[in-house]
Amino acid sequence: MSVRKSGLQKEVLALYRRALRMVRTKPALTQPKFLLFVRYNFHTQTSSVSPRDVTAIEHLLRRGRRQLEMYEQPSVRDCQVSQVMSDWEQSRHGLRTTSQ
Repeated sequence: MSVRKSGLQKEVLALYRRALRMVRTKPALTQPKFLLFVRYNFHTQTSSVSPRDVTAIEHLLRRGRRQLEMYEQPSVRDCQVSQVMSDWEQSRHGLRTTSQ
């Protein structure tokens, strides 16, 4: 039996899906960078906010929508991936391979 999601949870998931669709519109060479950027930002933002802090979540949703609108522009073809993001991805891959 699946748990019903609140309206706020649905909004967050919709924003994440929209961001993943945006990644597919970018040039093939830069798609991995955009994907890492999206995954890293969602992960770090979710871990920094309590699920009960509705005001903070709504603020992050508004900020995320504005940022996504900017990245959805056809003129944006690349994004900057920091060393912290790369290290985060490497640590995530390391966790997956050791647990399998």
